[in-house]
Amino acid sequence: MAVTQRRSALQCADRLLSFQAPVIMGVLNTTPDSFSDGGRLYTDGRPDPDAALDAASAMVNAGAAIIDVGGESTRPGAEPVSVQAEMDRVLPVVERLAGSVDAIISVDTSSPALMCEAAALGAGMLNDVRALMREGALEAARDTGLPICLMHMQGSPSTMQSAPRYGDVVDEVLTFLRARVAASEAAGISRDRLLLDPGFGFGKSVAHNLRLLAHLSRLAGEGLPLLVGLSRKSLIGALTGRDVHERLPASVALALLAVQRGASVVRVHDVAATADALAMLAALETVES
Repeated sequence: MAVTQRRSALQCADRLLSFQAPVIMGVLNTTPDSFSDGGRLYTDGRPDPDAALDAASAMVNAGAAIIDVGGESTRPGAEPVSVQAEMDRVLPVVERLAGSVDAIISVDTSSPALMCEAAALGAGMLNDVRALMREGALEAARDTGLPICLMHMQGSPSTMQSAPRYGDVVDEVLTFLRARVAASEAAGISRDRLLLDPGFGFGKSVAHNLRLLAHLSRLAGEGLPLLVGLSRKSLIGALTGRDVHERLPASVALALLAVQRGASVVRVHDVAATADALAMLAALETVES
């Protein structure tokens, strides 16, 4: 049975995001090296805003309410990217999408400068894998007035999958996220602007990921919307042996399982298939109620 979220909606700049039904966030990477789609939106070695608009429009037409634009690869083993390079990848795309697609534009970044510039160009949400821990990030996020997703990650992208260890992964993720919520509130970011992400695949083994998913309702019990990203993750490859581009069925199954355990937002690469599956779940829950 799905867990009922306490919050019914979230103000994202000039758009209202409703949580009356599960929300799909479509992934739009402007990187040359992301694990499943790096370089897909490049022309002549540079990000192509028109290609990004076409891709984003297709995801919105398929059912995405949020488009998450990222310019830094955070795959395991990824090397850091300069702030300027990240901004060069992301800002032209945000500017092209804002006002052109019927969706909230989220920016997947930990960089304070990019947060501020993206907000000025029309972004409606911030998605930070480092949970606003970079110097100046709390203040920058606060000043944008946008909602922010705080994610748990053990280590950094370059090292996070080198033998991650926990006493109890659920307890430790909860403790970390509660601390980041408290830090955000202390910096002047109201609780009603926050979402939480347990960070599947970010410093977690297969066993850690499965335990987190099994107990996802505990995180949902915090009363903040949960954003979950399991699409095409290495967890699927480890359990099925499937290559990254053969993981659609398992990705959809994991999105459904996450929603049933309390996720409000699922971050996915394959929007249409996920939307169809969620429609079936909604139809069933209507009968059951």
